Amino acid sequence: MRRNALDNTALRDRLQGLNIYLVGLMGVGKTTVGQEIATQLGYRFLDTDALVEQAAGQSIADLFATVGEAEFRNLETQVLAQVCAYTRLAIATGGGIVGRPLNWSYLRHGVVVWLDVPIEVLVARLQADTTRPLLQGTDLAAKLQSLWTERQPLYAQADVRIGYTPGDTPERLTQTVLDQIQGILKPPPPTAAELVLGQERDRN
Repeated sequence: MRRNALDNTALRDRLQGLNIYLVGLMGVGKTTVGQEIATQLGYRFLDTDALVEQAAGQSIADLFATVGEAEFRNLETQVLAQVCAYTRLAIATGGGIVGRPLNWSYLRHGVVVWLDVPIEVLVARLQADTTRPLLQGTDLAAKLQSLWTERQPLYAQADVRIGYTPGDTPERLTQTVLDQIQGILKPPPPTAAELVLGQERDRN
């Protein structure tokens, strides 16, 4: 059963406005899950790739072709720096955003969630996708495996890792994400009433 923002009020309160950053390889579902997280928490959703395209006035494929990957990464870092100044956001990031140490200084302002999906599943999802410059003119499975091997130690720095379960719906996957986030957050400080009750128990 799908939950909504009202069902997650306690979690939202414990997050205290912290952003949630979704990381992982292309095709893992960061946009879909990010949108669902935003719905369930009453957050806004942003996609750093879309923001880069908006800032540059051209697609990522065109950016790679005209100015190269390094300049794209510079724009990506600038976008992330701006986004991190806001709160209550669910943010889908580009697959390579974890590659720059500077980006982690921004990601660490929020909760970082790694969506980890097997390569064979990603191949099935991406084999007809012609919009991703890193995948063009190459063996798709080999390229994805190479990217995963290179980035896995970086993705592993995330606060939460969510593995792939066949048949998971975006709603169920999102609830798993929210449950895992709840598990790593510090418990809320006791209320005044709870402190008084604790003192009375100590005296008895």
